Amino acid sequence: KMAGSSAPWIGSAYLFLQSTCKTIVLPSLYESSQKKPSVFKALKLALADSTGSVNGVDMLKVHCSHPHLIVQLKFCKQENCRRFLQSYREGALQESLQNHLQLSLAVTTVPLEMELKAGNEHLDNMLKDEDRCLECIYREKPDRLRDEEITELEECLKSLIVHQSINNNMVSPNSPSLPCPSQGSSLSPQVTFIFQGQQFANRTVTPDDHQKFAKLVSKKWKQVGRSLQKNCRALRDPVIDNLALEYDREGLYEQAYQLLLRFIQSEGKKATIARLIAALEENGLISLAEELLGLHSNEDCS
Repeated sequence: KMAGSSAPWIGSAYLFLQSTCKTIVLPSLYESSQKKPSVFKALKLALADSTGSVNGVDMLKVHCSHPHLIVQLKFCKQENCRRFLQSYREGALQESLQNHLQLSLAVTTVPLEMELKAGNEHLDNMLKDEDRCLECIYREKPDRLRDEEITELEECLKSLIVHQSINNNMVSPNSPSLPCPSQGSSLSPQVTFIFQGQQFANRTVTPDDHQKFAKLVSKKWKQVGRSLQKNCRALRDPVIDNLALEYDREGLYEQAYQLLLRFIQSEGKKATIARLIAALEENGLISLAEELLGLHSNEDCS
């Protein structure tokens, strides 16, 4: 209906962002050459979370219009746009961006207000009517190519990621946390990851993974929790110790189950199988990692 059979689905929208914290002024941070890469990285990762893909939505330009930071977005697939709208409507995009800004800028909290526009239409007023939002976005064709500055920031981000994967975990505590593909602990869901020389599609942790983990991890659940805590604020040591006490009577299964539940609830779409596998690998739980990736035969799973 919205696109001819031959024409690709392309649309555009503007995302207006404003911090409600007086000490954090997003346009000023973005205008600072020192902070700009950190803000851009947070935007990039949050948008990737919202569509489930690094290339799900393209940033064409970031405008500084005090007090707003305005991001011009381009969508090339209706399905990606639909995922983005669902994430925006449910508040997942807002939460993800707040978390990424918090990590990138090394601050305690970044409360945000968001608004989404396509042309003259305020999409926030019609979010329940997803098809109408899609039509508004589809009607607005991008009026520009990607800004050169965005391309430069993309390259900068890629080189930082590569640099860190070479240096592995040799990053100073004060530097912003960067995704590290080699560790499988990326803050932004990678599309694939490597385990024992094989490539696997990354995905969020499923209920089936959750149960298998709780059933098989046994006494090492705490160690896995400490591996996961490197990029998960919800699993600090006091939390892990409290889980051990709170679910002591229920036993190891429930303790492990509650640990992974905290991880899934706090990380949302970022609670990926790659991060869990990396934590298992780090603690020598190769057999359990293989089980979760379906490398064992069906007989082994029974």
